[in-house]
Amino acid sequence: MIKFGDISFLYVLILVPFFIILFWMMQKKKKTLLRKIGDRNLIMRLTENYSNARVVWKFILLLTAFIFIVLTLIRVQIGSKVEKANRKGADIIIALDVSNSMLAEDIQPNRLARSKQAISKMIEKLEGDRIGIIIFAGKAFVQLPLTNDYAAAKMFLETISNTDVNEQGTAIGSAISMAVESFDKSQNKDNIRNNKAIIVITDGENHEDDAIEQAKLAYDQGIKISTIGMGLVDGAPIPVYNGSTLTVYKKDRDGNTVVTKLDETLLQKIAITGNGTYLRASNSNAGLQTIFDEIKKLDKNEYEAKSFSEYEDRFQYFAVVALILLLLELSIFYKKSKRLRNINLFGKK
Repeated sequence: MIKFGDISFLYVLILVPFFIILFWMMQKKKKTLLRKIGDRNLIMRLTENYSNARVVWKFILLLTAFIFIVLTLIRVQIGSKVEKANRKGADIIIALDVSNSMLAEDIQPNRLARSKQAISKMIEKLEGDRIGIIIFAGKAFVQLPLTNDYAAAKMFLETISNTDVNEQGTAIGSAISMAVESFDKSQNKDNIRNNKAIIVITDGENHEDDAIEQAKLAYDQGIKISTIGMGLVDGAPIPVYNGSTLTVYKKDRDGNTVVTKLDETLLQKIAITGNGTYLRASNSNAGLQTIFDEIKKLDKNEYEAKSFSEYEDRFQYFAVVALILLLLELSIFYKKSKRLRNINLFGKK
């Protein structure tokens, strides 16, 4: 396992292509100036001890040293020990709607962004529980399998967008079914009851499948299902963006602006069928805290988890390489000495 002590220095590597372009421009300008000075043969005779290849090699060494210095500063660390430990916790899978209707802005900044913010805060409060993420629109996909690596969970959560699922729609039933399949099947049914939960976060406009039936099948396997309705009852138009610029609101075939409204009835039925809780999000409360309090009441199942107990710095190796490269660069002179005049290690003069 590799991690970085300070990843902010990694952005300094953006300067590398800038240095390359600057060096190329300087070399080109130097050649142009030399052509303007006088006769080419005369200039070559006057500069016969000057090696342009050495200039290039010195630049390459300096640039490579710069890269290794940056790698030193970000402090690469290697996990040196892998520990297997038995932990106790519930298994939670969040099914997040990423359809275009989740871009509606009746919940600020929009339904999807607010959902991600709430999930991130919930992850920060987990202790020993495993979490997984499923995204869905017209189809459902596993974004993150069950894990107790909360840092990874937040990283995967951050990358989620409404473009992750090409097929539009709101297939809540498919998301519930996939969530059920994502739980650990190796345990006996009697042992898994009341320690698994699915949280469906959506505006509830289900068009694709029988979500109630899937909720019943999940509950029969001892899985509690809670739902959070993202959006207000009055609804809001669906923005259409060109990059980050709002261009228009979605319209139907007759040219009327489409208003996406929260389907509370369906989400309430899913929660009742799954013996869970239904909550409607608002601009002041996303609802996950209440459901999180319910999750804490779930039975804690014991499972084996792997973790890296120690991380050792490895930046020293990069620092040594950088030092060697700098010493090599200093040992190369632009002009050849009289003793080494007939030795050409760098190609053309």
